[in-house]
Parts: sequence; C-alpha cells; structure tokens
Amino acid sequence: MSIRTRYIRTPWIRKTAKYSFETICFTLAVIVAAALIAAYNTQPRSAPTYTPASFSANPESAALPFDIPPKSALNGKLVFAHYFPPYPVSIDNANPSGDYYATQYLTVNGENNKHVRYGGFLRDRPTPRQPIADTQWRQRDLENEVRSAIAAGIDGFSVDIIAKATDTSWWGSTVPTALIKAAAAVDPNFKIMLMPDMNGAFKNMTAAQMAAEMKPYSTMASSFKLNDGRLVISPFLAENKTAGWWSEFITLMKNSYGINVAFVPVFLDAAANRNSFASISYGMSNWGNRNPAGNPLSGSNPNSPMGLAAAAHSSGKIWMQPVAFQDVRPSQSIYDEAQNSQNLQNMWQIAIASNSEWVQLVTWNDYSEGTSFAPSVGHGRALLDMSSYGLYSFRTGASPAIVRDTAYLIYRNQSVSAVPVNRSAAPMTLRQWSSPARDTVEVLSFLTAPAVVKVTVGTTTTTCNAPAGMSSCIAPLKVGSIKASVVRGTTEVSRVSSHAAITATPYNQNLEYLVDSSRR
Repeated sequence: MSIRTRYIRTPWIRKTAKYSFETICFTLAVIVAAALIAAYNTQPRSAPTYTPASFSANPESAALPFDIPPKSALNGKLVFAHYFPPYPVSIDNANPSGDYYATQYLTVNGENNKHVRYGGFLRDRPTPRQPIADTQWRQRDLENEVRSAIAAGIDGFSVDIIAKATDTSWWGSTVPTALIKAAAAVDPNFKIMLMPDMNGAFKNMTAAQMAAEMKPYSTMASSFKLNDGRLVISPFLAENKTAGWWSEFITLMKNSYGINVAFVPVFLDAAANRNSFASISYGMSNWGNRNPAGNPLSGSNPNSPMGLAAAAHSSGKIWMQPVAFQDVRPSQSIYDEAQNSQNLQNMWQIAIASNSEWVQLVTWNDYSEGTSFAPSVGHGRALLDMSSYGLYSFRTGASPAIVRDTAYLIYRNQSVSAVPVNRSAAPMTLRQWSSPARDTVEVLSFLTAPAVVKVTVGTTTTTCNAPAGMSSCIAPLKVGSIKASVVRGTTEVSRVSSHAAITATPYNQNLEYLVDSSRR
C-alpha cells in the first residue's frame, strides 16, 4: 500500500492525490492484522525496560513519564523530523492575533477568499509567539525549532528542499541554508539531511543540474554526513527519476565536485522501486501510511511496512522507517483515521520490530497536511511528549522504566459526522482503505503501578482498570468537556483536562486529533 502521489508543490500550497495498492494480498494482510492490533492494544508490553542508574538530571524529564536516558544508553539509531519550509514559527513577525496565520490561513476568507471552498486553509498553527525585536528573527525562530527538536530527542531535520538556488524567497532556497546555519549555532551534533523534492522545482532537471544544486550544501558544517564522510542525499519521490538518472547524479557529484554521496531515496512506492535502486543506494525509505490499517504489526506480506524494511535489509541496505501521528487535509478534502494514538503506536512498534536504523517523523511542521509534531495550538508539546516513549524505546532498544504517573488525552473537538456552521463545499472524506472512522476519546496512560482510569466526556464516565506501563482507555466521544483522572487506591495520581470542548455545532469541519498532557 502506498500513496502514489503525495502533492504538487507551489511555494505555499501542497496539493496531494491518493493511495493505491500493490496487491490483493495486502488487503488480506490488513484483515489478519486487525486481530494482532487488537491484541497489541490489550496485552501488557513484554519488551525489556531500562532503568537509568546514574546520569545528570535532564530538565525535560519532568514533563515525561520516564527519565530521559543519557547519551551512553543510546544505540546509534537516528531520528529525523521532516521539515517543510512554508510553515515557519512566524511568517511576518507580527502579533499572533493579527499575523498571517490568524488573518489568512486560519480564516475562511483569507488570501482573497482563496480557501472559502474548504473553510480555510489550515486547522492548526505553530505555537504563537510575540514579535521579536531582532532583524534576524527568522534565524532566531529556526534556532528555537532546533532546540525544541533536540529537547524531544530528535537527531536532525530532513529538510524538504523545494526550490532552486536562484529562488531567494525565504521559503524557497533560503531555509535549507539557514536551517543548517541554525543547527551549527545551537548544537553541531544536530544534523540537517538534504531532501530535494522531486515533485517540485527539480523534477525537470538534468543530473548535472541537480549536482550543481546540491554541491553548495556539501561544505556546510551541519549537513548530514556519515562517519566515513559521505554526504547523505535523500530525495523525496525519488522514483520521479530513474535509477540510471540518479546513478549519473552520484557519479557527477564525485567526479565533478569530489563529493561522495550516500544515497537514501524516499519512495511513495518502495515495493515497485526497491530492486532497481538497490545497487546505487546506501539505504531506502517509504513516505508511509497514516492509519492503523495501513500500518499492521505484521511482516508476512513483502509490501507491508515490516516487509519493506525486511526487503531493504535483505539487500544490505539500511531502512528509514516513517513515523506519523495523523493526516488531515482540508484543502484536499481528505483525511485518514488515525484512531487516536493507535497509528502513532503502530508506527513506532514497526520501527522497533523491523530493526530500522533510522526514523523519519512525518512531519515536523506541515500544517497543510495536518501531520505536524512541532509544538502547536492543537497539541502544544504534548504530542512530542507522548511520542517520546516510542522514540526512546527505539533509540535505546528497551522500553523506558515508568517513574512518573502520566496521562495523555487524545480527542477531536467534534464528531466525524458533525455539521459545521460554516458548511464546506468540499468537506473532508475518509481516504479509501483507511481504518474506519470513529468517534472516540483516548486516555493513554503510563503508570508506575496498576490504577483506575476514569474519563468523563460531557456527562458520560468510562472507567478502565489500567496495568502498570503503557495502556489505553477508550471512551465514546460526547458533547462537552473532557476530564480524566488516574486513581490508585484512594489517591488521585494524575489528571488531565481537554483544552477544547467537544461541540455538536463546530464552526469549521476539523478532524485533527488534539492532545493534552497531565504534565504540561
């Protein structure tokens, strides 16, 4: 299963197309995987745990259910977050109440009524900040994003290069260079992986022209290189050019510029392209799916996520596993059903079980596709916190020991069938072959010992007996606010409330999941 075409790029808008599927066998695998997923949801995790013995306290640990392990406990595996230049922390350094996000992207009539048909361009935005009295405010924002990613345990950004060097707009060619500069200024260990977008300005280039475009990045201090000095080039939609074309590019980089390339193509359809690209590749990746049915915890099918990783490893290549939370696209009238945190859980489990060497979080900040992990209005830092359990399980090879009772609330502010006040001419519909749509609230708890989880949605209370470790309590979505508490014996050890209430009459259709943390 793969997304055939992800999007057609313009400087500020990403338009996407749809999934298609390789074989009837995969559909059967999804059906079989449903039972496996159900079992995964209800059974205690049997993975080993680590208990940090001695290390300097990381202040970020206070927001998490576990202590962040020291660098000595990490296993060398890497996590990158896909950075998409059009959506910086601030577009215009204006007051958040009247900036470009507020007046153009989040309103129905923004950008001269360009987005009226689907009720406005975006449903979320980066966490707002006040104007900065610094002429280099864009650079300061990038530096802060690097700090934010480092705090979340991320090793680097895979920057989507969407424009030629001659495009000097900030969101064009400027961001990749500025991001590399920001990484070098904040932490030289934080790396920027080059990801030319082959559905953008580069798709009609010759191999020689592409080599000339990539050459300037090779000497920049924080461009990601392997230990042997090879520059990592990881093009998105690599199959838009043939393996022969890429082979010519790799040869030109070496012969014309003295640059040795480690080629790690990101495919929309890895199954169809892995064999032809194998001889020129250091590793491979797939853009991936965004719903639990598309991410079954089974490796029996060679075209399943587990099968793709296994095929890469069998050909001697590393695998970069995609990890995503959700995918919701108002401007494209489509969404995937992530089933609260289930898609995220599945994708981390696939990364771990497949022994993937790298992970790419898809994405850091693409708000037009509703895939952002970066701190935002919709989920603050709670999503990064919630994802960190999987991240550090991946990076250490063992599940973190839970030392602080913590609960996360994952929910929508409306039902899937809610009729908004601002009726869209092109409402979002469920992507074909997605997991079924559902109206649920989830409390994802991380507990030091068994406890009772109570979640009240409106006037309805659901109670779950939660074991120690990670577990999920699912409640029906109802109109009203959400409150959850974790009680052990007679003591409440954790509580979390929704920052948004569920409404029967939302202004806009918004099918993005929101996240709140008991520790934020």
